[in-house]
Amino acid sequence: MSDRTAEFFDRLDRRGHEPLFEGASGTLRVDLVHDRGVDRWFVVITHGGVHVTRADREADAVLRVDRALFDRFVTGEANIYAAWVRNELIAEGDVLLPWLLQRIMPQPAGARHPRTFVAERSRPA
Repeated sequence: MSDRTAEFFDRLDRRGHEPLFEGASGTLRVDLVHDRGVDRWFVVITHGGVHVTRADREADAVLRVDRALFDRFVTGEANIYAAWVRNELIAEGDVLLPWLLQRIMPQPAGARHPRTFVAERSRPA
């Protein structure tokens, strides 16, 4: 198991509440595929409340992805949505839940909010 991925899920569980999840409820199982099998993380979201376990249970949504790629998600080197468009992962069930997870992933180094980018480009030189 990757330390980066474990740290991400541990931090998410310790947070206990995520404001970006306030409008959502459901369960998400993240299946991380690697050469020795599959590591599973089970995320319960209840109107912003978050709890993470290693349970192997049925979920409202399942995100199935290569473990090395998920490591890149949690470091901001890759994006869940972009990987989905490239067929590098499988999202089943309530696909809103994996997209919520993307919202709390770190951004790439040097990333800026689009409004900041536009404001910087419109300033006179």
